Amino acid sequence: MTLVYIGATLLLLLFLGVPVAFSLAGLGAALLAIKGLPMAMVAQNLQGALDSFVLLSVPLFLLMSNILLKGGVGRDLFEAMQKWVGHWPGGLGVAALLSCGLFSAISGSSVATAATVGTVAIPEMTKRGYSKGFTLGLLAAGGTLGILIPPSIPLIVYGVITEESIGKLFLAGVGPGLLLILLFGIYTVLYALVSKTQQRMAKATGPERTKATWRALPTVALAVLILGGIYSGAFTPTEASAVGVAYAFLLTAFFLRTLSLKAFFEAVKQTLSTTIVLFLIVIGAKIFGKAITIYQIPAMISELVDVHFASVDGFMLVVTGILLVLGLFLESLSMLLIMVPVLYPTVLSLGIDPIWFGIFFVILIEVALITPPVGLNLFVIQAIAKTPLGVVAKGVFPFIVLMMFAVVLVYIFPGIVMWLPSVL
Repeated sequence: MTLVYIGATLLLLLFLGVPVAFSLAGLGAALLAIKGLPMAMVAQNLQGALDSFVLLSVPLFLLMSNILLKGGVGRDLFEAMQKWVGHWPGGLGVAALLSCGLFSAISGSSVATAATVGTVAIPEMTKRGYSKGFTLGLLAAGGTLGILIPPSIPLIVYGVITEESIGKLFLAGVGPGLLLILLFGIYTVLYALVSKTQQRMAKATGPERTKATWRALPTVALAVLILGGIYSGAFTPTEASAVGVAYAFLLTAFFLRTLSLKAFFEAVKQTLSTTIVLFLIVIGAKIFGKAITIYQIPAMISELVDVHFASVDGFMLVVTGILLVLGLFLESLSMLLIMVPVLYPTVLSLGIDPIWFGIFFVILIEVALITPPVGLNLFVIQAIAKTPLGVVAKGVFPFIVLMMFAVVLVYIFPGIVMWLPSVL
């Protein structure tokens, strides 16, 4: 019954509108107090939650993505993709999708990806006859690639929680990320062929493609620098984030000359605001995680699984159901910080590869980014397009189906996730 009481209390706090960070920290502190443990443990966990060199990369990756967003690099990426695939059926949609994939390989943030590419792609696509619902759904779903394709902030946090290799997690995210781009791209082309409302662009000339590619090349080079540096061992993910910030600033402020001093300070302010929220959630989750460990909640869940869901199939089905329900009410990082410490011991006891499970988990919390009523990407795209939330939610539904299909494929064919980490 202890498990039920704790779970019900946490859900009640969340439904009452108490911020996630304070719900977790408050309930954790209360549970420790009920046990008669000293409140000094709260202070110790508060300090220990952020005592991680790897976590330093989170605000740095956020700052890098915000600098790139304010510097308008999304326009260069989208323009280059347009020149190469714009004449295809659904070419502008495919160009937007590829731009999301490239920016995801730089930013690690779904919101930044959706905002950066959406700002330039939405007006162009609607002008060319793409329905507003499809356009907004595509950009909201494309933005979710930001938390799967490395460098991914949720994968960094997952690695910190589980003490798994962040480099391997990054490699594992590449295959599923490309799979989602492929599925979204096929749907985009088929949609264009069936609807026949889009105006196809004229095929770009060689010089036009060359000019646009050279303009976007420095931004693409940033992705190569970050990921190449990490995988070659030249620097750690944290060092890569610092290198990325410096490169992004030099690129936008001096090379492209698209970043003003005012825009830079806005990027810093936005990064500070987001970092505070994220780290408060991390602190709250650390306190809550300590409390549920003392109350042996992970052991209780493992016992429940052994009794009722002895197979891996049953456990993964339950995990999928829980995450889909939680995704209706919680944003992605909160789900990760609440559920991973609870589920991880059972994952190990069932012999599930923790790297594979991390990717499976992240794909499912990607769905949370585009499911109402709290899907962050829905609100980002809604704000850019200045349209009712219902239009975005309706347009994103086919992409949710495709993401769940990707979950099934990753489960049936684990090599989609594990092949690259196994060979590098």
